[in-house]
Amino acid sequence: MTISSFNPPLRTLMGPGPSDVHPRVLAAMARPTVGHLDPAFIGMMDEVKSLLQYAFHTDNALTFPISAPGSAGMECCFANLVEAGDKVIVCINGVFGLRMKENVERCGGVAIVVEDDWGCPVDAHKVEDALKANPDTKIVAFVQAETSTGVHTDPLILCKLATRYGALSIVDAVTALAGVPVLVDDWGADAVYAGTQKCLSCVPGLSPVTFSERALDKIRNRSAKVQSWFLDLNLIMGYWGEGTTRAYHHTAPVNALYALHESLVMLREEGLENAWHRHAKMHLGLKAGLEAMGLEFAVDEMYRLPQLNAVKIPDGVDDVALRKQALERYGLEIGAGLGAFAGKIWRIGLMGQSATPRNILLCLSTLETLLSQANVKVESGKAVDAAQKILF
Repeated sequence: MTISSFNPPLRTLMGPGPSDVHPRVLAAMARPTVGHLDPAFIGMMDEVKSLLQYAFHTDNALTFPISAPGSAGMECCFANLVEAGDKVIVCINGVFGLRMKENVERCGGVAIVVEDDWGCPVDAHKVEDALKANPDTKIVAFVQAETSTGVHTDPLILCKLATRYGALSIVDAVTALAGVPVLVDDWGADAVYAGTQKCLSCVPGLSPVTFSERALDKIRNRSAKVQSWFLDLNLIMGYWGEGTTRAYHHTAPVNALYALHESLVMLREEGLENAWHRHAKMHLGLKAGLEAMGLEFAVDEMYRLPQLNAVKIPDGVDDVALRKQALERYGLEIGAGLGAFAGKIWRIGLMGQSATPRNILLCLSTLETLLSQANVKVESGKAVDAAQKILF
């Protein structure tokens, strides 16, 4: 068998991630590789830190990208902050809350589960009840933007609750960052992790994180070493910490960091508030079109993420077959449901560079065609017309 260069097909990415990557970001990756301790690269690292502080709305000194995807950002937070026997309240309302629980247990912690129905936000009253029942709780962990369900949970009240009861907070903002407000300092959040491949529209493989001084105090005063050498922040701080003298820890993914730098520059050029507004407007356009087709959302409008839309699959429609046809015929990727929502919803992403009128109109016209062919009653052209009234 002869193997030649890989040339991927052109796709429009409207699933749960990755999102479309802008040509500027792809071009940045093609720039000459330098050493990860090169003075020029160190200067760029400082800029990445500053740009991430802007994106996270924080002055936290330890704000940087983990050299691995969002799941590693999650593991970094738990591995550094959870010690054996620590009680951690874990809020579960979807797949990624379940992953938090798994991390707690692997770190030797005790998971106190607060569970809400899939498609619903975390109930702050349940969290406070759990804190009252477990006054020795060390951490409260929850997902701001639950990618498996399209639900947004307001972090402010949960972070304030954690602080009031003497606990730290860990926040999953993987799908939230740059799509909806992530206000780390205003919330008083202690450890927040995100991903590059969602609303930042960067290539997959990096996980921005930020840690408060309270979190760093906990890390510096652990009774035992962090179980992961690679993710031990006591070591990583020597590379991503303050000053121009950086201690070698690992070989950073140099060209991927060029890409992140460019995507953050583009975010700064657009303006963070403008990015939030764009995602909200694109959601309204998609919503108008989907509802004109008679489709329904799985999440109440009050708690709905604009960048991750959980849409109920009409009765009798073959989920797998329709998504396959969308990909093969139209180059359009939309996501399947996970866990309790498997086979029940489509997850339509409007993240970063994927959140555009062009993509929305392609998605609506594709769904209209394929649903009509699946014998779902759809009025031709109605969805696109409804969306255009919002988008233009």
